[in-house]
Amino acid sequence: MDKIAVLIPCYNEVKTVGKVVADFKKALPEAVVYIYDNNSTDGTDQAAREAGAVVRYEYQQGKGNVIRRMFQEIDAQCYVMVDGDDTYPAQNAREMADCILKRKVDMVVGDRLSSTYFEENKRPFHNFGNNLVRHSIHFLFQNEIKDIMTGYRAFSYRFVKTFPVLSQGFEIETEMSIHAIDKNMFLENVVCNYRDRPQGSESKLNTFQDGIRVILTMVRLFRTYRPMKFFSFIAAVLAALSTLFLIPVVKIYIETRMVPNFPTLIVCGFVMIAALYSLFSGMVLQTIYQKNRQDFEMELYRVTKEIQPYAESGF
Repeated sequence: MDKIAVLIPCYNEVKTVGKVVADFKKALPEAVVYIYDNNSTDGTDQAAREAGAVVRYEYQQGKGNVIRRMFQEIDAQCYVMVDGDDTYPAQNAREMADCILKRKVDMVVGDRLSSTYFEENKRPFHNFGNNLVRHSIHFLFQNEIKDIMTGYRAFSYRFVKTFPVLSQGFEIETEMSIHAIDKNMFLENVVCNYRDRPQGSESKLNTFQDGIRVILTMVRLFRTYRPMKFFSFIAAVLAALSTLFLIPVVKIYIETRMVPNFPTLIVCGFVMIAALYSLFSGMVLQTIYQKNRQDFEMELYRVTKEIQPYAESGF
């Protein structure tokens, strides 16, 4: 088991990967630096190998697929994950690793948004998307994470080995953040400077396509982790619509003792039934969710015991 593993997912980053590897080997000399190449065609793997990294491969395209492979294959007391595009400074890595190793933090977030991100990032829609996702998740999940979509993070062993990776692409950061919030993991924010990609290096993030996937992931996870709130909201909307259209029918009936709009009455009845179904679905799913939380806590206990001998020995 490594004491510190630096994980760098890469896809066509030959211009920057050598510098990133060198910077992190200097900042964390005791760490093993792993590059996971995701079907690069520009020689990224060779450049990383020459810089001293351990190079491995993931052939399913997508950042989420790469991270799944990393988390499955590598055992370490502390994991530092960073993109291979040289946008994050290595000098924050020591502080982030110390949070994991000394303070037993489960996930450290490299917070770009509180420093230079909005000045350095030249893509306005990316800035808008980051703000939208951050504020939406703060509203839905009430949390203290400052940068939801940052690619610069550190993790504990127990976080990595209990995190079910379901996303395939760039929405993986959102999934990590919401999982940590929901499971009451110990979180810290470390402010780090951000610099835009160097000349000739291109972002693989598609602003609109990946942005939609992030939003859909956020909605899916809200449904999964907050089923009572999700289905209660649907029930409230349906009940309000049913009541709104039913009021004129009832008013006419009170005045004339006649129901001239039977189709409206029937539809309102079915919509109200759908609202009740939604409410009770939320109640049932909330019970299932609570049982899953209990099972997760037992799994967390098992994984914590698994890593404890290594942490106590200082290995």
